[in-house]
Amino acid sequence: MSTVAIIVAAGRGSRAGGLIPKQWQSLAGRPVLAHTLAAFAGMAVVLVIHPDDRDRAEAMAPKARLVMGGATRAQSVRNALEALEGSGVTRVLIHDGARPLVSGALIARMLAALGDHAAAAPALAVSDALWLGEAGLVAGTRDRAGLYRAQTPQAFRFDAILAAHRAHPGAALDDVEVARAAGLDVAIVEGDEDNRKLTFAGDFDRAEAILRARAMDIRIGNGFDVHAFCEGDHVWLCGVRLAHPRGLLGHSDADVGMHALTDAIYGALAAGDIGRHFPPSDPQWKGAASHVFLAHAAGLARERGYKLANCDVTLVCERPKIGPHAIEMANVLASILGVDADRVSVKATTSERLGFTGREEGIAALATCALVKA
Repeated sequence: MSTVAIIVAAGRGSRAGGLIPKQWQSLAGRPVLAHTLAAFAGMAVVLVIHPDDRDRAEAMAPKARLVMGGATRAQSVRNALEALEGSGVTRVLIHDGARPLVSGALIARMLAALGDHAAAAPALAVSDALWLGEAGLVAGTRDRAGLYRAQTPQAFRFDAILAAHRAHPGAALDDVEVARAAGLDVAIVEGDEDNRKLTFAGDFDRAEAILRARAMDIRIGNGFDVHAFCEGDHVWLCGVRLAHPRGLLGHSDADVGMHALTDAIYGALAAGDIGRHFPPSDPQWKGAASHVFLAHAAGLARERGYKLANCDVTLVCERPKIGPHAIEMANVLASILGVDADRVSVKATTSERLGFTGREEGIAALATCALVKA
């Protein structure tokens, strides 16, 4: 079974404003039509264009088959259908080039509908009250029951829609009108609220907001670390040196809190852990200050386009007491991470004298961080 997407982009509509047709205007840094074509990636595409746009279309869609549009939308679609005759295509999706937010899920629903129907179209039930207007005043109301807002892509078995277009006498609002005029039953498939047609200038702002929301990438990571006590007279915790009757054993300075946070960031990036980046077998890291590790993790996040939304470190120990130093620790971590201190939390708890921390054999730390694509 062969499927082709027909993208209709020959219009010269002016209601969107601008110096060029809306399908060629910029949306989130790319032409509207580039977003539309991307939604059908992997499918054979016939792109229906205005003759003036051939150079643009060839540069943007070198693999698409280009067909020149007609004086009406119906004629443009028929030109595409006639160009496909004899090619072995069995199904077509006919889509407006100015609907750049169509989802893969909607496309899949349309193709599935053709398993039981010769024609199908996406739509959303009208939920708002409907008025008639006259001279700027409400002149009446209409019942919204059974009314739908039509969308594309509209899906058809090829032979049926080609015959319908050949029999149609002239212009039509869309291909559903053509299909129904030929006696085809058109199944209604659930549409998508985001699948907006760009018509007015304000539609571009709404579309950009939707694209930004789709592009949001939030990563969550967690880290856990443990260091045993050893001989010494101080410990490093979250970058702060605290006097203590014992030290912490480790290849570096054994800052258990900073190690847990570093691993949380690496985890959010799916980039392993400290040991991958700073192997304990490498003597150059013996006794290293842990801010080196944390700064590296934070820098890697920035290189990959992420910023730290927030992080939270919990130290588990009986002693030393963390509360008097928690704000200072948060400030130190924030400085290393390059973020405001209100994005960093440091707190502590005991294990109620249970386990190795309760027996004061060592300190454990847990950390969580959230990274957001900048």
